[in-house]
Amino acid sequence: MLDFNAQTAETPVAPRLKPIHIGPVVLEAPVILAPMSGVTDMPFRRLVKKYGGGLVVSEMIASQAMIRENIKTLQMAQRSEEENPMAVQLAGCEPEVMGEAAKLNEDRGVHIIDINFGCPVKKVVNGHAGSSLMRDELHAAKILEATVKAVKIPVTLKMRMGWNHESLNAPRLAKIAEDCGIKMVSVHGRTRCQFYEGQADWAFIRKVKEAVSIPVIANGDINEFPDALRALELSGADGVMIGRGAYGRPWFIKQMIEFLRTGVIPPAPSLKEQLNIITEHLESMLSHYGVNTGLRIARKHIGWYSKGLPSSSEFRAAVNTVDSIDAVRGLIDNFFEPLLEKAA
Repeated sequence: MLDFNAQTAETPVAPRLKPIHIGPVVLEAPVILAPMSGVTDMPFRRLVKKYGGGLVVSEMIASQAMIRENIKTLQMAQRSEEENPMAVQLAGCEPEVMGEAAKLNEDRGVHIIDINFGCPVKKVVNGHAGSSLMRDELHAAKILEATVKAVKIPVTLKMRMGWNHESLNAPRLAKIAEDCGIKMVSVHGRTRCQFYEGQADWAFIRKVKEAVSIPVIANGDINEFPDALRALELSGADGVMIGRGAYGRPWFIKQMIEFLRTGVIPPAPSLKEQLNIITEHLESMLSHYGVNTGLRIARKHIGWYSKGLPSSSEFRAAVNTVDSIDAVRGLIDNFFEPLLEKAA
């Protein structure tokens, strides 16, 4: 078995956090970085792994674009050895194309294929992909079956509770997925029609857990440490998937793992360490995308990193108005300098 994050025998493991098996992949710590478009690119995933995260999942990738070997899509699917194990999330509505895209990713060294049945965005839904597939269980089953048959690596599924509150079919679809050979299901505790409004219904996820024997992961609104405890308690899930809670905190996945094992909230990195992380992330984005695109993408991450720190709104405004990478580097140093002096 591929045990990518085994711990020593002395490490105390809280009952709330037990190892799970995703096919041959063993996750000792089922705290997963959620796939997020425009966020979970290689530079961010690599940072999450470097600072102790478990499983990371790519941005959602269109299967049709993948098999056409679209340059931007191949960049989205690019991975590094430090990310192991890594999952690539695919979206699409054609079973054969999904299978072919999955095989391409398997050949590129990916360890897990994740299928998207949860994206609520109109462009995706209007293409009969994402959460739209929850309205057509027969066609959904064809996609699941074709993808599983196309690869030897495990295939997982991410979905919502249902299309709306009149069709909460996630438990039934999870059972269909298990019968098709899916090895893990992640459930966002909202319907498609809710988008990201309201509060995630972690208690509903328990119905999915009771319907299948494969691991079930709770997702949605897990932004702080008590959220994970409550989500696990209400859902009975085998682990949690963290999305927006990781914005500006690539170290948060590891913190959550330690908290769920020990019950103790570990400290965040020091301000000096955070400055080093921001700098490393910035340079990684510039290297990955080039200066122009890298700087544009970096602005939102820099904003997330600075959230909650003194004078952060002025800092963000300044970063968003300069076009020189040297100017951005200077703004970052000038922002942190008084904070570090005060902390010394």
